[in-house]
Amino acid sequence: MSTLPAPAPTGIPGSALKGPYAVGEYAARLRDRLRAFTNVQLVGELVNLRLSRARVYFELRDAAGAIPCAMWRNDWEAMLVRAGAVTEGMEVVVAGGCDYYPGSATSSPGFSFAVSDLRVAGDGDLLARIERLRRQLHAEGLLERQRRLPRPLLPRTIGVVTSESGKARDDVLAALARRGWAGRVVWGFAPVQDRHAAPAIARALQDLAAVGGVEVAIVARGGGSLADLLCFCDETLCRTVALLGVPVIASVGHHTDRTVLDDVAAVSCSTPTHAAEAAVGIHCGQARAELAAAAARLSDHGRRAVLGRARTLATLSRAPAEHLARQRARLHQLLRETRAGARRRVHDERERTARRALVVQRKADAAARDCRERRPRELEQLALALAGHDPQRTLERGYVLAQSTAGEPIATAARAAQARELLLRFADGTLAARAGEQ
Repeated sequence: MSTLPAPAPTGIPGSALKGPYAVGEYAARLRDRLRAFTNVQLVGELVNLRLSRARVYFELRDAAGAIPCAMWRNDWEAMLVRAGAVTEGMEVVVAGGCDYYPGSATSSPGFSFAVSDLRVAGDGDLLARIERLRRQLHAEGLLERQRRLPRPLLPRTIGVVTSESGKARDDVLAALARRGWAGRVVWGFAPVQDRHAAPAIARALQDLAAVGGVEVAIVARGGGSLADLLCFCDETLCRTVALLGVPVIASVGHHTDRTVLDDVAAVSCSTPTHAAEAAVGIHCGQARAELAAAAARLSDHGRRAVLGRARTLATLSRAPAEHLARQRARLHQLLRETRAGARRRVHDERERTARRALVVQRKADAAARDCRERRPRELEQLALALAGHDPQRTLERGYVLAQSTAGEPIATAARAAQARELLLRFADGTLAARAGEQ
């Protein structure tokens, strides 16, 4: 049994247009027509640079429009050898023509400008405008306002502005969970890539600041090209962040990306994970464990201190009785020593007194014997000596003592003549006499 071919589809009734044509056929003809266009040179700013194993993709933009571009990886690397480093935001001149990939049943079609050569023309107006905005905000002092705001070490409520379906949301939650933080998260979902992103982010931040209790806010987004991150260089958004009363932590792009929002925010982090760690300054789990360990140590120290002081107080309560016992023993010892010393002193003094009494008695006996025996002889000898000098004895031998009437002895004749009246003392009496003239 033979298979009949499927009938050709019919077009739209009443339509004057040709067809219908098969999609693959039309796509192939469109590719051929676009490739037939004359090759030209374009000038614009290089943004949204992406590298794959075989191709390099980027966009050229200016104030009026944009066009996607593609270049073979080998041609790109050869161009880098000639022109040097190429970064997003640079103004470049590319040579090439239009190209179209028709796609297939499993892949999407795509238009691009096939670049065959590239030359760097300058830094580009986009980077210049960003740098002018950064200098203007610095001159107005808006780059320092957020850094002067106090940030709590352990906030109770954190506001997060990010895409509702982005990976940054999960990264922030995972980092907060690893920190052991159990506070409240207030979400401010907003687009983080397109021309509507900057106003939406600014409104979300203002709403978070108006919510009572939000102590710190995080603006989080994953990596991307300069064009993807351009909304975070919006002047209105940056001024809004600078004037907020809540500290803002910016986590936009990768390590090498630097937007104006990073300069305005209180803290700039490389990833949403780092932003969550910067918002919660301590590891809550470790802090709880350290606090529990410190409490246990404090309890142990307190218990030991109480027991030690109790023992000390018990010792001190026994101290007066022990001190009194020691003093009583000391006094008893002193009393015994005093009594023994007194007895020894009395005994010594008695012996000494007895010896002295014996000596005195012996001296008294010797003195008494001396008075009874030797003294009478001495008195007799003295009496004999005195008698030998007695004037009466001399008078008894026939001598006469001439005296004045006053009883004074007269030893010379001249004095006797002067005295005239004399007393002559004999052994048996006294006679008055007158001295005669010669």
